[in-house]
Amino acid sequence: MSTVKCVGILTSGGDAPGMNAAIRAVTRSAIYNGMRVKGIYRGYKGLILDEIEEFKTQNVSNIIQRGGTILKTARCVEFKTPEGRKQAYDKLQEHGIDALIAIGGDGTLTGARIFAQEFNFPIVGLPGTIDNDLYGTDTTIGYDTALNTIMECVDKIRDTATSHDRLFFVEVMGRDAGFLALNGAIASGAEAAIIPEISLEKDQLAEMIENGFRKSKNSSIVLVAESEVTGGAMGVAERVKKEYPQFDVRVSILGHLQRGGSPTAQDRILATRMGVAAIDALLDDQRNVMMGIQNDQIVYVPFSKAIKNDKPINRDLLNTLRVSSI
Repeated sequence: MSTVKCVGILTSGGDAPGMNAAIRAVTRSAIYNGMRVKGIYRGYKGLILDEIEEFKTQNVSNIIQRGGTILKTARCVEFKTPEGRKQAYDKLQEHGIDALIAIGGDGTLTGARIFAQEFNFPIVGLPGTIDNDLYGTDTTIGYDTALNTIMECVDKIRDTATSHDRLFFVEVMGRDAGFLALNGAIASGAEAAIIPEISLEKDQLAEMIENGFRKSKNSSIVLVAESEVTGGAMGVAERVKKEYPQFDVRVSILGHLQRGGSPTAQDRILATRMGVAAIDALLDDQRNVMMGIQNDQIVYVPFSKAIKNDKPINRDLLNTLRVSSI
C-alpha cells in the first residue's frame, strides 16, 4: 500500500484547455482516498518561491468548464539548475508533500524526470499540451479543444477567402509536430497542410502546386505548422509571392487563440480520467510515469519514453487529406 499522505499538484509550461478539469479530478480523487492536497501556483517557479496552498474540495468547485489553469503557470530557469531543484525539494519537505502530480508538456515532464531521479521523489505526469506531441498517448489534454478552435477559425476565414478568390495560409501551433495542422486541415476542409514531419523529406509547397492545386477552385486554404522547418505561414507566403506571383495570397496567424476557451467534452473527460488514474497510480506505488491513453484505455508511460521518443504522424491521414481536397 502506498505511503503517500499528501500530494502536490502543479501546472507548468504552456496552458491547455482541460488543465482545470485535471486539477479538479486529482484533488477530489486524492481527498476521496484520504490524502491531503497542496496546490502549487506558477509551476516549478511557485514551488521554489513557496506559493503553496492547502486545497479542499471547494477549491476546485466550478472549474471544470474553465480554460487556462487556476494554478497559473510560468517558465522557470532556476529549476534547470541543481540549486533550484534543491530549493524545490526543501519546500516539498517543509510542506509534508510526499508525491507530486505535474501537468504539462515535454518541458514539464523533462524537469519532473530529472527531479525524481535526483531526489528519489514520486512524480506522476499528466500530458497537458495542445500540440499532442507526447509519445505513448493517443491524445493529450487540450488537443481536442485546440483542434475545434482551429476548425471554427478556418470556417470563418473561408467565408472571406471565397469572397475574394484568395489563397490563405493559416498558421497553427505545433513547433515540432504537425498534428494540429494536419487534422485541422481535414476537419476544416482545407486544401493542404504543411507540417515539419514531411518538410524534411520533400518540398510540400512545390508538390501542392504541381499537382494541379486550385484547378477546380477559386479560393484555397492551407494550414501551416509554426515551425522553423516549415518556415511558418509568413515564410511560405513570401515564397509563393516570389515563385507563383499569379496567386493573391493572404496570411492569418491564429496564435494564442488556440490555447484559450472552454474545454470540449472530450478534453474534460480525458483530463478527469487521467486525474483519477494519477492518484490510483500513486496508490499502486507507481512513480516517474506519465498517464497516457491508448485505444481508450489508461496506460502508464515511463517518463523516459514519453520524452525521448518522437510521436509519429499517421501517414494515412496525409493521403486522406490529399484525396478529400481535390
